[in-house]
Amino acid sequence: MSSGKGSKLLRYVEHRIRVTLQDSRIVVGTFLAFDKHLNLVLSETEEFRTIRSKGDRSTVVEERQEKRSLGLIILRGENVVSIAVEGPPPPEKRGKITPGGPGMSRGAGRGMVTNHAGGAGATGAPMGLGGAPVHGLGGPGPQVMQPGMGRGMPNAGMGRGMPPPPRY
Repeated sequence: MSSGKGSKLLRYVEHRIRVTLQDSRIVVGTFLAFDKHLNLVLSETEEFRTIRSKGDRSTVVEERQEKRSLGLIILRGENVVSIAVEGPPPPEKRGKITPGGPGMSRGAGRGMVTNHAGGAGATGAPMGLGGAPVHGLGGPGPQVMQPGMGRGMPNAGMGRGMPPPPRY
């Protein structure tokens, strides 16, 4: 891997980062991904805005900070001014993935060997998922594949170079 900006950012994936935007908003979230334009994907994101109330002759009377929760967002790289690491990746949370319900799950489909009778080919895969094509599944019909067939003749008077029929 090269020692460009991409490799430097890559080591902070899944860290909590603070991003300052052009309009002075600050966004804090878990860094998930980026691209060559510095578009950023952040999860569990919060936005912080500083609101200034002005008094007489543009003097600042009150300054307060608003916070709102945004969740999963994509920040356009054009708006990013700076990126700072807030903290290390959060500890592993095993509770994020919903545990399975009653019963037993089994993989099925391509590449999985099944033990059911009827329809299993020589590879053990269900009919239509084996290595050899099965007659009648997928592809165009045989009449379309014949040279010169399946096209039919154009309607009388509608060949090339003929004007379209009049409209009434």
